[in-house]
Amino acid sequence: MRLFILKNYINEYKKNRILIIKYWISDKKILTILKSHEINRETFVKKYALGVLDYYIDVVNDKKKLGDCSVIDELILYFKDKNITTSELFIICTGFKNALLEYTYDLKITNLQIEKEINYIFESNFSGVLEKYSKSVLDVENELSKSSKIVDKYVIMSSTDKEGMITSVSKAFCKITGYLESELIGKSHNIIRHPDISNDIYKNLWDTVLRGETWRGELKNKRKDGSSYWVDVIITPNYDSFGNFISFDAIRQDITSKKNLEEQQSILVEQSKSAAMGEMISMIAHQWRQPLQAVSILIQKLPLNKVLEGDISDELLDQVVDGIGKQLEYMSKTIDDFRDFFLPDKQKEKVAIIEVINKSLDFLSFMTKTDSITISVDSKTDIEIMVHVNELVQVLINLVKNARDVLLERKIVKRKIFIKFYEEEKYLIIEIEDNAGGIPADIINKIFEPYFSTKSNKNGTGLGLYMCKTIVEKHSEGKLSVSNSENGAVFKIELPKS
Repeated sequence: MRLFILKNYINEYKKNRILIIKYWISDKKILTILKSHEINRETFVKKYALGVLDYYIDVVNDKKKLGDCSVIDELILYFKDKNITTSELFIICTGFKNALLEYTYDLKITNLQIEKEINYIFESNFSGVLEKYSKSVLDVENELSKSSKIVDKYVIMSSTDKEGMITSVSKAFCKITGYLESELIGKSHNIIRHPDISNDIYKNLWDTVLRGETWRGELKNKRKDGSSYWVDVIITPNYDSFGNFISFDAIRQDITSKKNLEEQQSILVEQSKSAAMGEMISMIAHQWRQPLQAVSILIQKLPLNKVLEGDISDELLDQVVDGIGKQLEYMSKTIDDFRDFFLPDKQKEKVAIIEVINKSLDFLSFMTKTDSITISVDSKTDIEIMVHVNELVQVLINLVKNARDVLLERKIVKRKIFIKFYEEEKYLIIEIEDNAGGIPADIINKIFEPYFSTKSNKNGTGLGLYMCKTIVEKHSEGKLSVSNSENGAVFKIELPKS
């Protein structure tokens, strides 16, 4: 259709663009739509409305073809994002046409032909807009449908009424529980409750939800076949328009692997404690050997002196009793020291690191002396830091004893262990080095792995270095690493200074 009459007046439309737009957005129905969808009028006018009007003017001037408008394409996406319905879209578009007609009446040029031309542009263009918008909405629905299917397949979800009866479940929920959907709907959520979870936890769950709050926690559940699994759960309550609790939705994440790993780590910790206890008993035996020998010699003095002298003097008796008392006191102190070592550290203590090192070496003194090992301590700082003292002592004992073992195994003649500590910017560094030749390159990256042991006598548990790394890095927020020097292996402990 040729637009003869509109062409004659199109410059008038162009000069009064603002008035036409004002007619358009002053329509009460359009204002209601904009307000209900939280569309800012000023943004709508500047970003879209003026561009749409300019497009219509260019169509009349043969500068553009019907359907060729990037602003309308952007407006369609904007309306889709704001959830405008097709009926609301029709009202907005019709309002634009009415604004053109209203301005035509202002110009007093209205006649049947000009109305036909305006209706032609509107109808031709609106059919294209409606087609694009419908296709856009359909695309959104398809995407939502795809997303819904993905969620149903991979997200462990359920909905439950206020009595705790299951009303809906996702496929992922059915997969992890082993139940069919038909076996779950209408059943109590207790169907997957595991007896290991206490009533107190479920009471807290219900109390939280009924207060209108979201509950989150870890739960152990039971599958249809009786096996168990762990989930991290977020439960959200739902309410009706009167504020009454009506149901709740639960979204879960499968954390079974994580819990299994924690359980394995717990077993490793217990095994390591048992191994450490065995080491400590061995050390007590070493520490006690010398005083027991001294006690034996003192006791033998009494009958020997009686044979030789014919009598036991009060002076000799006092000497023997005093000597035995000192040895027993030493043995008692040894027991106290080792007992304190096995007490758990509830809180960190501020302590000079040299005190921790000296305490560690005291435990090992008899062993290192017997094995002719020279230990050198090089102190570069007197800093005090917050640590779990007993845990750090355990680490130091393990590292020094490992060095001692490899020195003996490789039959090093002049056995030496070097301990030095110094400060860097953020860390206190403790280095323990031996002169046993170092760790072979093919295993140096494996020595912190649990159950990995290099001890040829098969007495190693393979847990010592693993626990050392766990203590330093997880409990003390530090770092434990190993490298080789020209002398031997160097274990480096980095502890945060604050």
